[in-house]
Amino acid sequence: MLREIEKLTAGRGELWLVTGAAGFIGSNIVEALLRLGQRVRAVDNFATGHRRNLEDVRRLVGSAAERLEFIEADIADPRACESMVAGVDRVLHQAALGSVPRSIAEPLGAFRANVDGFVQLLDAARRAGTARFVYASSSSVYGDSSELPKLEARRGRVLSPYAATKLADELFADVFARSYGIECVGLRYFNVFGPRQDPAGAYAAVVPKWVDAMLHGRPVTINGDGRTSRDFCYVANAVQANLRAALVDTLPSPHEVYNVAVGEQTSLLELFTLIRDALARVDADIAACEPVFGEFRAGDVRHSLADIGKARRELGYQPTHTIAAGMAEALGWYVEHARVRAS
Repeated sequence: MLREIEKLTAGRGELWLVTGAAGFIGSNIVEALLRLGQRVRAVDNFATGHRRNLEDVRRLVGSAAERLEFIEADIADPRACESMVAGVDRVLHQAALGSVPRSIAEPLGAFRANVDGFVQLLDAARRAGTARFVYASSSSVYGDSSELPKLEARRGRVLSPYAATKLADELFADVFARSYGIECVGLRYFNVFGPRQDPAGAYAAVVPKWVDAMLHGRPVTINGDGRTSRDFCYVANAVQANLRAALVDTLPSPHEVYNVAVGEQTSLLELFTLIRDALARVDADIAACEPVFGEFRAGDVRHSLADIGKARRELGYQPTHTIAAGMAEALGWYVEHARVRAS
């Protein structure tokens, strides 16, 4: 897929800004852009990102790292935002405080990073004349809507402060696009997983957390009865969506939102079995692992499944990895990372 996108980037000579660049998705985007011959300005304040992710990127891309500029800064700082966007052609905004439970525990922190910081950066980008502003939204904006699959035009009531911040971002992007003419694209991520996703901490995402627990012989807790379902999306699909959203020649309107997923529904019990069976090939003892069950988590939705037809039609988005293919590709990284943590 990168070969196809390479044709879109060829000869552009542009400068890309990636915020949250030391995070999971951000670092994968930085790596892809450098491999495509682009110049990248990477920004992170290390609130949740890690220096090791950018070090890994530099190691993997070799001499292409010469085109990488890094700025340690906070997007909630207006002056820092002005420096970030200076001379930038396209923004891929990934910086945020993620996690529904974290936002319930720390709603003001979520607002500062996800809304205040978002608007500061968006306003700096429009004043700097940035061509397009692509940002990470979330499937959490669908809230309590029980309709499946999720269509971009139909939402329910949001269920957490995190979801509220992402919905606020979409509203501000829409107003800025109509008021100032800056093109904006929101990408509603559905449970992205893959290399460089941190398994540590109270707010770790389910895939790296369960993988790490199984590899270290710790119990795996499923919140609820295990029938809760999600549309799990490998990070390569999210990277592709960002690049296509930034590079497509025309948008139907100055502000558009798209689902970024695979379009496949997987229950938590199915996910558990998939991870366990994959890891059992590395350590046979893991085959005997069984989950324990806890309370359903406050602010979570019961089922989630994306309709990705709009992204296919308007961006040319085509997922390259199912959950099984993504897990197979990420397995080596997960195992190696677990060994490093144990040493």
